[in-house]
Amino acid sequence: MSQQKLKKTLINWDLVTVNPSNKTWNWTDLFCFWGINIQSVIGFSLIASLYLVYDLNTFVVFFGTILASILVYFFSNLIGKPSQKFGLPFVVLLRSSLGVRGAKYFGFLRSFVGIFMFGIQTYFLSKALGYLIRIAIFSYDKTILQQEIFLVFLIGLDIVDWISMSMAMIIQIILFSQGMNFNKKLIKFSAFSVYLGMIIFFFCILLTDVKFVTNSFLNSLNFNGFIDKNNFLPLITVTGTFFAYFSIVILNFGDFSRYVKNEKELKKGNLSLILNLLIFSFFALFIVIGSDAFLKQNPENLDKIFTNPTDIIGKFDDLFITILALFFIIIASASTNLIANVIPSQYSLINFLPSSLSFKSSIIIIGIFGFVVGIFWLTFLSQIGILAFVDSVAALFGPIFGVMITDYYLINKGNLINKDIHSLENDGAYHFSGGWHIKGIYSLVIGFIFSASTIWNFNLMFLQSYSWIIGAFASSLAYYLLAKK
Repeated sequence: MSQQKLKKTLINWDLVTVNPSNKTWNWTDLFCFWGINIQSVIGFSLIASLYLVYDLNTFVVFFGTILASILVYFFSNLIGKPSQKFGLPFVVLLRSSLGVRGAKYFGFLRSFVGIFMFGIQTYFLSKALGYLIRIAIFSYDKTILQQEIFLVFLIGLDIVDWISMSMAMIIQIILFSQGMNFNKKLIKFSAFSVYLGMIIFFFCILLTDVKFVTNSFLNSLNFNGFIDKNNFLPLITVTGTFFAYFSIVILNFGDFSRYVKNEKELKKGNLSLILNLLIFSFFALFIVIGSDAFLKQNPENLDKIFTNPTDIIGKFDDLFITILALFFIIIASASTNLIANVIPSQYSLINFLPSSLSFKSSIIIIGIFGFVVGIFWLTFLSQIGILAFVDSVAALFGPIFGVMITDYYLINKGNLINKDIHSLENDGAYHFSGGWHIKGIYSLVIGFIFSASTIWNFNLMFLQSYSWIIGAFASSLAYYLLAKK
């Protein structure tokens, strides 16, 4: 096929249907996928905070997380099934509902959010790497870090920060440019490594004083009055909070489900999200409570409970535990970056320039722009409220989901014309009006208004955790009414 023909048909070998021989993912691979989505510093702190800091009923938090995971399971099956069936990534399937050009530009917005969050996540990953570098330097010579070169700051970063930021970015670019077969191995390695790390810390805390730590853990659990009507609102809040945490990966779940062997493995793998939540919640809660029990013996720590793992290890005077914890934090942060930010951005960028980009070239673009975001995050970007803008763009994700799902299941009845999904010809089924499906765009705008109102309207901010679902429902209803025959 000539290069000119490729340009006309939107074909890119990273976007076409997956070869059946490459559909090797099973439920254990999805178990690791969902494990990584939980295994982050944010996930650890969120779980521990809901159980402990806000003094919520234990059953309320437990059932709230279960309800949230059931919602994620339901939506992930909906978005994952067509990609598994046709072997196509999210942004290619989007052509069916928004048109080949509409998918190109609205998909690009997904890469914008992904690249921005990739830069922020890399900044925090580099901080953990920077701690390891400083520990290594200090262990070699305690006076080196007092030299003038280490006291000079540029854009809020000293020389160690610049080195760690550069290393973090280069390592990620090298690892994430190897393709999906390597990514699958990386995902499995990361998931099991982090769980191994949590098991190690679990026993480190437990074996210091089994009875003392176990009693502290059991005493922290509150099982009274779950059916109290006053617990209903907290239950809804916890459910929404956890769903919002996972919602970022739902839209692009097809980028991974396209490699799953069959629908049975897909559903079984998605169900493992609940198992992951139970395992991770137990370890996170036990580690925080066990650590807090010992830290409270120091009067300086009586007024505060530490739920951030970096804060916890900073309070323990144990170099080995600190180094080990930092390694696991780096692994967890990098793998979360891969799943939530890098892969969705790669596919969206490739779809934007299918004749020019590949898996490897797209990660270089992501790395360059992510590096800029990372170095300016602390001193500039975090100060100007840009996250509110990014959140506003992300408010499109729920409405996009609603349009896609309604189009696939209710309008097209699960059918897709594979040859036209890659065609720019005027007579193509997904060319619509110059490559734009106007009904889909209208529906998207309607859903976005509802979704974004929970961010912009002060009186509706209490619904922000459910903005994704609100936007998805509104756009889904609008699209069905407009597109049905």
